[in-house]
Amino acid sequence: MKAKITLKDIARELEVSISTVSKALKNSEEISRDTKEKIQAFAKLYNYKPNNIAISLKNKRTKNIGVVIPAIVHHFFTTVIRGIEKYANAKGYNVIVCLSEESFDKEVINMEMLANGSIDGFIMSLSSETQQKEDYNHLKEVTEQGIPVVLFDRITNEVDCDKVIIDDQLGAYLATKKLIGQGRKKIALITTDDYLSVSKARTEGYRKALSESDLDVDESRILKLSSMEMDEKSIGDFFDANEVDAVLCVNEIFTVFSMRLVQEKGLSIPEDISFIGFTDGLLSKYANPSLTVVAQHGEKMGEISAQMLIDKVESENEEETFHTKILEPTLVVRDSTIN
Repeated sequence: MKAKITLKDIARELEVSISTVSKALKNSEEISRDTKEKIQAFAKLYNYKPNNIAISLKNKRTKNIGVVIPAIVHHFFTTVIRGIEKYANAKGYNVIVCLSEESFDKEVINMEMLANGSIDGFIMSLSSETQQKEDYNHLKEVTEQGIPVVLFDRITNEVDCDKVIIDDQLGAYLATKKLIGQGRKKIALITTDDYLSVSKARTEGYRKALSESDLDVDESRILKLSSMEMDEKSIGDFFDANEVDAVLCVNEIFTVFSMRLVQEKGLSIPEDISFIGFTDGLLSKYANPSLTVVAQHGEKMGEISAQMLIDKVESENEEETFHTKILEPTLVVRDSTIN
């Protein structure tokens, strides 16, 4: 039995681009007769079969973009979608949004459903379960078929595709340095396990800022939750067990909840304890006191993601090149820290 091969395998063996292989197998007139015959013969010899996810994608452009995000409750993802739609609609593209709800299985199902619905490419932020499992075969299968994918925010280097991220390490570093500059020495971090790419980078930035300031990294002041979902008990137990004078949280929901907890204990913000969170959403602006945040510029991230995808869809260039765009975070100072 001959081994199963992919478009990428054929392209590598015959020293042509994936796009050339894809077009040759579709009998495109853009490819010379000799090249088509060589590619088709090689594919037949090795019993090449298109994968199930990408098989239903049409040869022509559909002007539809599939977007898969982990959650809709976080302000950040709503702003990314706004940015994607803003750019895509201006270019005549429709946007179809699906939620993975942090589930690997649902992420795969969403990709299959969107492919069956006929789209030109995917813009995605990986679910927590996908990053935890480190299983990216569903993404690799799509990219190997020449279907463009752009990953944003939560990404993996295991997949060759365009990516758009913010410098999460720098964001956490700037936030922690801000707290240190106010004389805070017992700075806590509320984050998630390191399998989430954004949480790992933010933890690294927090540690770097403390080390550079000759402050010990006290592991008891780092709370790592299992996911981005709210865990009221764990956060409550954390504040019961630790004395801190500042807190950096991986998102604004954790931050606002934590602020309420310490206020219920009779502490004043920011006099007794300062807070900084990630994401500049409505919760941050209207919290009491208003929340200092690391702004992630979600709308800009969405616009760039859509631009990168549409450029790939419409490109006639057969050379496979991928880029990672890194945005710089901004610290928005409000009343939860001493100005």
